[in-house]
Amino acid sequence: MNLNADRVKQKALELGFHLVGIASVDNELVQEAVERLQSWLALGYQADMAWMANPRRQDVREVMPNVQSVVCVALNYYTPYQRPPGAKYAKISRYGWGRDYHKVMHKKLKAFSLWLEAQGVQTRYYADTGPVQDKVWAQAAGLGWIAKNGNAITRQYGSWVFLGEVLVDRYLTPDRPHMQHCGTCTRCLEACPTGAIAQPFVVDANRCIAYHTIENREADLPEAIAPHLEGWVAGCDICQEVCPWNQRFAQPTDVADFTPYPHNLAPTLAELANLSEEEWDRRFVASALRRIKPQMWRRNARANLEASLEVASAHPNP
Repeated sequence: MNLNADRVKQKALELGFHLVGIASVDNELVQEAVERLQSWLALGYQADMAWMANPRRQDVREVMPNVQSVVCVALNYYTPYQRPPGAKYAKISRYGWGRDYHKVMHKKLKAFSLWLEAQGVQTRYYADTGPVQDKVWAQAAGLGWIAKNGNAITRQYGSWVFLGEVLVDRYLTPDRPHMQHCGTCTRCLEACPTGAIAQPFVVDANRCIAYHTIENREADLPEAIAPHLEGWVAGCDICQEVCPWNQRFAQPTDVADFTPYPHNLAPTLAELANLSEEEWDRRFVASALRRIKPQMWRRNARANLEASLEVASAHPNP
C-alpha cells in the first residue's frame, strides 16, 4: 500500500501532536550523528550516563535494521505558571511539573504506530526511552534545531517541547532539515552558574545542575556544583529561561496532563530536606520526578540550604 507523507503528518496532528516532520535515513546523516556523539563521548561529557555510549544509539539502523524513515513529533509542554520568589522555595524543572511525559507521549505514539501498522508499515517508537538521538532526528526532520545549550528549539514553541519518533520501514518524502538560528547569542552560556556549556553546542554533564539533581546517585554532590544550585532540586531551566526564543515564543499547552501538580510549584527546601519515603510516594504519583529517589531529594535540598547558610555567613547583616 502506498503511504503518503502528508497523510502521515496529518494523522500525527489529529492525534494531538503539535509538530511533525519526516527525516530520511541516509548514510551521510547517520555518519554525522555517529561522529558528533563519538566526539562528545571521547571528552567524557556523558559523566556516569553509561547508556549514552550504547553502540545502538550511534546508528538508528542498529535499533531497526530495515528503517527507511523517521517520523518525528513534538508536544508543547509549557504552562504559564511561575515559581514564587524567595530563597526558601525549591525549584523544579517545568518538564516535571505535571504528569509523566513518557506516559503522555507513549499513549499518543502507540496510537500513531497502530495506525501506521494498519497501513502495512512496520514501526518502532520512542520518547526519550531508547537508544535514539532524538534531537538529531528532530533537526533532520525540520522540527527545530539543536541550540548552543544542547536543547532542541522550535520556532513555534521554543524549547519547551517533548520529542518522540516513530521508525518506519517505508520511504516517506522527507522534510528539509532545520537551519540553526542561535546566531551570535550567548545568553545560555553566560547564565549557566556552573559553566556546563563547555562551548557552543557542547554540554558537559559533569558540570550540569540537571544531571546532578536527576542522575547523580552519589551521597553528596561535587564541591564544584553544590554551592551553585541556586535553588534547583530537580533539573534546571536556567539556560531555557534566558533563551530569547523561549521568551518570545512560549505559549500555553493544550495538554491537560501537563497542568502542574500543586506541590511541584512551590515546595520549600526545608520540607524536601526531610522528605520521607511515604511522602515521596504520595507526591510523585505518575510523575517523571520519581526518577529522583527520596535520598536524592533530601541531598539536593540540603545542599541548597547549606549554600544559603554559607552565603549568609559570608555577608552578615550590619
